[in-house]
Amino acid sequence: MRYLLRFLWNASRGHRLAPWRSPYLKWRIETYAGLKADKIGFFEFWRFMWKERNQLGRFLQWTSDMDRYARPKPKNP
Repeated sequence: MRYLLRFLWNASRGHRLAPWRSPYLKWRIETYAGLKADKIGFFEFWRFMWKERNQLGRFLQWTSDMDRYARPKPKNP
């Protein structure tokens, strides 16, 4: 859950209260699903999020794995 919130916080910078207006998220949806970025509004954004929730969950799991790999916890002797 922490990684989900962290990703959404970073990805929606400047549009945190309205993530469907974020140019970055629009671009990501456009490249993934083929929807035109200028056509993505409130309903299209949430419809995409609901429809692809399993894939988004897998993506967030992957990002958390990569984050743990890139920033390992220090080992205390």
